[in-house]
Amino acid sequence: MSTVMGGISEEDRVEQATDEQPPSAEVRPVSRAAAARGRLRRKHVRAYVGLGSNVGDSQQTLVRAVAALDALPGVRVRKRSRLYRTKPVGVKDQPDFLNAVVALDVPAGPDPDTGALALLAALKQIEQAFGRQQRERWGPREVDLDLLLFGRHEIGVDRPDGRWLTVPHPEAHERLFVLAPLADISPRLRPPGWHETVETARRRQERAEGPDAVQVAGNID
Repeated sequence: MSTVMGGISEEDRVEQATDEQPPSAEVRPVSRAAAARGRLRRKHVRAYVGLGSNVGDSQQTLVRAVAALDALPGVRVRKRSRLYRTKPVGVKDQPDFLNAVVALDVPAGPDPDTGALALLAALKQIEQAFGRQQRERWGPREVDLDLLLFGRHEIGVDRPDGRWLTVPHPEAHERLFVLAPLADISPRLRPPGWHETVETARRRQERAEGPDAVQVAGNID
C-alpha cells in the first residue's frame, strides 16, 4: 500500500516546476503534440537510486551503470552526484566502496507500487548484466543499485517469503554513504516519513560516523 505525503519541500517544488505551465494573460491553443508531451510528463515521477561498487574497476562500473539507467525505456537521468569513497559497513574485511546517487525521471506506472516494482526489476537486471554475484549481506559487490525514493510515495510491497520492497529505503537516513551523495543533488529534499531534510540528516550522520567515513573521489563523467 502506498501513500502520498504532504508538506512538499522547496526542493520538490523546484523539481516539479517543469511539470507546471507558467501563468499567462493570453490563452493560446495547445497542439496535439504539446498536449501529448504534457501527458507524458505527468506520467513520470522523480526517483532516486543509490549506486555502489567495490569489486573490479568500480569507477568505470558506476559510470557504465549510470549510462545503462539513462538507456532504460522512458527513463532520463536528471542529476548525478559526485563519487564518494566510503568505508564498508557490516563486513569490514573488504575494500572501500565507491558510492553515488542519481535522480531519475521514470514512468509512474498505473499506480505507485507497480511503477516502483517495475523500476526495481530494471535495477536487478542491470546488476545481473554487470555480473553481480550473490554473496553474504554487506559483502563485496560488483555493483549495487538501490531504489531510495519514488516520488512522494511511501511504498511497502510484500511477497510470501517476506518484504519485497520498502520505499523510502528503510536504512537511507542512517547511512552516510547514501546521505552524502544524495545531499549533493537534493540537499533540501525532505523524503516522505523523514522529519529532517537530506542535508540535515547528512550532517547528523557525519557527526556520528566521523568526517573520514566518506571522501569525495571524483565525478561520474
